[in-house]
Amino acid sequence: MKSDNAIKIFTGLLLAVCLFHFCIILKIIPYNIAWGGRLTNDTEMYIFETISILVNLFLCWILLMKGEFVKFRFSPKIVRIILWLFCILFILNTAGNIFAKTNFEKCFSLLTGLSAILIWMILKQKHPIGDKK
Repeated sequence: MKSDNAIKIFTGLLLAVCLFHFCIILKIIPYNIAWGGRLTNDTEMYIFETISILVNLFLCWILLMKGEFVKFRFSPKIVRIILWLFCILFILNTAGNIFAKTNFEKCFSLLTGLSAILIWMILKQKHPIGDKK
C-alpha cells in the first residue's frame, strides 16, 4: 500500500474515533465502555474524552503534514519522530486494550493494532511523502 493511501485511510479512522469520543461526551454512548471501564464520573469523562479528541486531531494534523495536505508543516524529521512515538503508543495501547475490563474496549485492540500497522507502513516507505526537501 502506498504511503498516501495509508495516510488517507488512517485519517478517516482517526476522524471516526473522534466522532466516537464526541458521542461519549454527548452521552449518546455511555462512558463506562471507554477507557477500560475505569472512568467513575462525568468530570473524569469530560477530561479524558477532551484529551483523546485533541490527541487524535493532533495526529490527523501530523498525517496531513506528512501527506503534504497542509501548508504549515514541521520539519520532516520532527514529523517522523512524532509518528514513531505514536506507533509505539499504539502498540502499547493495543496491549492495554487486550487486558481492558470491558469486551467492547478489548475489541479496540484491533483498531489500535491497525493504527500501529498503518503508521509503520507510512514510515517504511523508501521515499515517504513529506520528506522531500
